[in-house]
Amino acid sequence: MPVKPIGVCLADNAAAQPDRPAISCAGRSVTRQELDRHTNRLARAYRDLGVREGDLVAVCLPNGIEFYESCLAAWKLGATPLPISWRMPRAELDPIIALARPRLVVGSAVSGPACVPQGFRPGERLSDGPLEARVAPSLKAITSGGSTGTPKLIVPAQRGEFDTDRRWLGMRRDQVQLVPGPLYHNGPFACSTNGLLAGHHLVVMERFDAEDALRLISGHRVNWVSLVPTMMLRMSRSVEAHPERYDLTSLETVWHGAAPCPEWLKEAWIDLIGPERLFELYGGAEGQAGCHISGTDWLAHRGSVGRPAVGEIVVLDAEGGEAPRGTVGEIYMRRGEGEPPGYHYIGAEARRRPGGWESLGDLGWMDGEGYLYLADRRTDMITSGGANVYAAEVESAILRHPLVLSCVVVGLPDRDLGQRVHAVVQPAAPLSQDRLLGFLDERLVRYKIPRSVRFVDEPLRDDAGKVRRSAIREQEAAIAPPLE
Repeated sequence: MPVKPIGVCLADNAAAQPDRPAISCAGRSVTRQELDRHTNRLARAYRDLGVREGDLVAVCLPNGIEFYESCLAAWKLGATPLPISWRMPRAELDPIIALARPRLVVGSAVSGPACVPQGFRPGERLSDGPLEARVAPSLKAITSGGSTGTPKLIVPAQRGEFDTDRRWLGMRRDQVQLVPGPLYHNGPFACSTNGLLAGHHLVVMERFDAEDALRLISGHRVNWVSLVPTMMLRMSRSVEAHPERYDLTSLETVWHGAAPCPEWLKEAWIDLIGPERLFELYGGAEGQAGCHISGTDWLAHRGSVGRPAVGEIVVLDAEGGEAPRGTVGEIYMRRGEGEPPGYHYIGAEARRRPGGWESLGDLGWMDGEGYLYLADRRTDMITSGGANVYAAEVESAILRHPLVLSCVVVGLPDRDLGQRVHAVVQPAAPLSQDRLLGFLDERLVRYKIPRSVRFVDEPLRDDAGKVRRSAIREQEAAIAPPLE
C-alpha cells in the first residue's frame, strides 16, 4: 500500500496542483504550495525551539489555517500534535500540560515548555524547502477528562503516515469538505486532517452557525461534511424556514456521530438529502471497535447505529454475561482477535474485562441480525420511582418542540422517587413550563416527563455537541427548589 509520511503527502499534493486551495477560513485561503512551503519554514522554527521526533506539541489554537499549519509542522519533524481547546481555563490546562510534558505549546503561555503565541510567524531567514521525511510514532494525542474528571491522554498506535489509496469514510480525492466542528475534538480533527491529506479543499468555520454552514455548502459546492445532531437540528430548522436560500445538491457524503441522533431528526435529513448520502458512525476515540450505517440501511433498521465494521462488540448484562438479543445492557468493545491494542493512555490505565473487553459507558441492545441500538450513557440513566428513564429519549422529545434550541435532562435527588427527571432548556423564544410539558404529554409516558424545568439563555452543548452533564447535574441540584 502507498503509505507515506504526512509531510511527503503534503508535498505530493502541492506538486500535483500547486495553486489549488488547500484551506479556506474567514475569507482567507492558502494554496497547497503555500501551505507546504510555509509549514516547512514553521517546522524549522519549531526545531530551533527544541522539537524533535517523538515529542508532543500542544496546539491551543482556535479553528483556522494556523491550527493546521502548527499540526503539519509538528508532523514534518516526526512530532505528535496534541490539540487542546484554546478557551480552556488555566485550572484545567495546567494539569494537562504537566501530564503531557510537551516540548512546545502553541497559542498559550504556560510554565515549563517553550511557548509561541497565536499568530507566530517564523523568520524569513529560515528555508521553506523540503525537510528530511520523518514519521511521528503517534498520529495524535487526545485529551480526555474521563468519568472522574481527572485528565488523561489517549494516544493512538497509528503513526504519522497516510495511506493515499484509502477511501476513509467514503472520501474521494480532491473533494471540498466543510469543517464545522471545533478542531480540538477528535472527530473534526480526524475527518479534516484525513481529508486534507486526500487533497480536500477544507472550508473551515471559526465557529458553527447553522445559516453560515448552509451558505458555505452552497457557495463552495461542498461534497463531504461530518456533523453532530446539534448542528443537524439547527441546520434543518434553517432549511425549513427558508428552503429557497440553500442548495445542498453538491453534498455526496454526510456523516454524523458523537451523540445519539433522534429518529425524527434523522428522518428529516433523509428527506433533505436522500438516504444514500447520509451515514452514521459510532465508536470511541480509543478505536477499539466501531459501527456505521447508511441511511438506506437505517430505514430497514430504524434507530440502529449499524453492525460492527471494525473490531468486536458485545452487550453484557449486570452479571457480565451476554445479554439476550433485544435486552438493554452495557456495550463492550475489543480489537479483532490477535490485533494489538490500538492506543495507550497517559495518566490512566485502561480498564478491561477478561478477554480484553472495554466499555465506553454506553447502554444499548442488539437485534437478531446483529445491529446495535443505543439506549443512553450508563451514567446518564435516571432511576425514578423504580423505573429506568433514559435521558437521551426525553431530550429527543423536548427537542421536537419548535422553540427549543438545546436541552439537557438529568436526575435530581428526590425524597419520594429517589431521583426526579429534571430538564434544563434553552428556548429560542419565551416558552412556559406548562406549554412544554403539555407538548411532552403527547409524546412520552407520564413517568418520563420532567417534574421540573429550568429555562436558560445560554447554549447547553458546545459546537461538537458535547455537554458537561455532571457539572449541570451538580449545579441544578444546588439551585433547584425541592418539590412539594
